[in-house]
Amino acid sequence: MNPTDTLILVFGGIMAFLTLASAIGMVLKYRLASDASPAVVDNLNTRIKAWWAMILLLGVAIWLGKAGMVMLFAFISFQCLREFVSLTYTRVGDHHALQWSFFFFLPLQYFLIAIDWYGLFSILIPVYAFLLLPIWASLGSDTTRFLERAAKVQWGLMICVYCLSHVPALLTLDIIGYAGRNTLLVVFLVLTVQSSDVFQYVWGKLLGKHKISSSISPSKTVEGLIGGVLTSTMVGAAFWWMTPFNLWQAALIALTINVMGFFGGFVLSAIKRDRGVKDWGTMIEGHGGMLDRVDSISFSAPIFFHIVRYWWVP
Repeated sequence: MNPTDTLILVFGGIMAFLTLASAIGMVLKYRLASDASPAVVDNLNTRIKAWWAMILLLGVAIWLGKAGMVMLFAFISFQCLREFVSLTYTRVGDHHALQWSFFFFLPLQYFLIAIDWYGLFSILIPVYAFLLLPIWASLGSDTTRFLERAAKVQWGLMICVYCLSHVPALLTLDIIGYAGRNTLLVVFLVLTVQSSDVFQYVWGKLLGKHKISSSISPSKTVEGLIGGVLTSTMVGAAFWWMTPFNLWQAALIALTINVMGFFGGFVLSAIKRDRGVKDWGTMIEGHGGMLDRVDSISFSAPIFFHIVRYWWVP
């Protein structure tokens, strides 16, 4: 099956599933609302609508090719970094460092991916930005909580730009016998990790009894974590046919990125609790901010990229 037919098949299946979910949501709203919590039903329908929008946006980016994917994730990174900075402590002395982060390092990172310059894109932020941003901040001559402020800018750039940029970077990998199909790796990553979030929520609601950490994420349970990770690992294994992996490799890779995805959400939840907020923003109705939606991908994407690069790229 050629890549185009595979993408049509996968997205057709996703849209059929979302259509079914939308129908179920309508039934719950108009027939069962008296027996179920209206808030729960409304939240379900809002999340389904948001998923429609996100899947359609991803589909358009894939249709536009590599340029579309790079632009989509550059926009996602910009929005995530904006949300991150908005909730962290900064001062006037940080403005130059922030300007360099938003308007130099972020676009340059994605430009390097667009031109397939792995050698520089892989070290631009963890080396050059890591060293230069505190220099620019120090020129502001503001030493109040300087270490904390510098670390926050660096951390935000790493999570929101560097880590997320590894999703479109998958399109740069030259895998033997897999030419022209790299977009399917993006689909595999996004579907597997995002389905883990959904299944963790479902299993947590059905069986969840033991909280992982009520102070960080009151809704996350051990049962939800195990059930969600295992179920989404089976989802990843089921999609082995559209990857360069065999069944067991797909399952092990899915397990790895699902665990990393869970801890991505968990770590960023800890940051939100430290700031005293529930969500990073309100951009996506039913999901909070952009960073709330891609926090799991931010931790799983670089791990997935390097697994593929070091084991499947000659």
